[in-house]
Amino acid sequence: MTVDRLVFEDRAYILSRSDSAGGRGINASCVLHSFGAKTMAIVPSGGPAGEKFTKLLAKWDFPVKVVAIQKEIRTNLTIVDRQGLTIKLNELGPLITAAELARVEKAVETNLAQATWLMLCGSVPPGIPGDFYTKLIRLSRDRNVKTLLDTDGDALLHGVEACPTVVTPNQPEAERLLNRALITRAHFVEAATRIKGMGPDSVLLSLGSRGVIAVNENELIEAIPPRIDAVSPIGAGDALAAAYVWATTKKKDFSDCVRWAVAAGTASAKLPGVQFPDLSQTKEIYKSVEVRKAP
Repeated sequence: MTVDRLVFEDRAYILSRSDSAGGRGINASCVLHSFGAKTMAIVPSGGPAGEKFTKLLAKWDFPVKVVAIQKEIRTNLTIVDRQGLTIKLNELGPLITAAELARVEKAVETNLAQATWLMLCGSVPPGIPGDFYTKLIRLSRDRNVKTLLDTDGDALLHGVEACPTVVTPNQPEAERLLNRALITRAHFVEAATRIKGMGPDSVLLSLGSRGVIAVNENELIEAIPPRIDAVSPIGAGDALAAAYVWATTKKKDFSDCVRWAVAAGTASAKLPGVQFPDLSQTKEIYKSVEVRKAP
């Protein structure tokens, strides 16, 4: 929903509302597809909301593997005002049985042979073992497939220990992972370095309008986006992750991959609702992203 303003203990008026098939993985596939990359999304879906979800997915041209589950998938509500202030209200998600989870894992395993990257995107529903993403990361490594981990909570805590190729936490996710508040730039640099030490090859710590602190084996850098009038931050982190993966497939170096990532996240924030930038829109922002060594 888009409203005129978001204020505490006062009314707001709804200006528009729309439904879309979402989830971090779907959003990432949308960006990759718009950049001209081949992508497949693997999603569980069930119940009446799942039927609606599948119909909404049909408008995309990239392939989607739907793993049927019995329980109804969640519906999330995002409210954005004209200044870009956002409230996200997420349901917890359905219970997925062990048999259903095994089918999700099988769908991933079956498609790894054709993949160069596996992006593990989003939270996991209640009852899913905290090491589920860990298993998929190790499975991918055995098949020489690179992995990006974009999640939260126990799934992130266990996932980083499996040494994914890259993790892309935002500030709140990093604070929960490290169990400390991150306030200053020095805190951000230290956090990215600490997370790198937990296992992943690279870390992109996303700081919204302040850009990204990124670290790998050889570099510790800061990528700063240009100032923009943000319209909706929905999916900006997903665009960031997808653009980073896209850039690596183009054999770009680490700092340039991070620059493309920040450009896509920033370009996404300029668009209303659940919309994602194409390559030309991202390229315009890319020209103004500054990359420098982190202090």
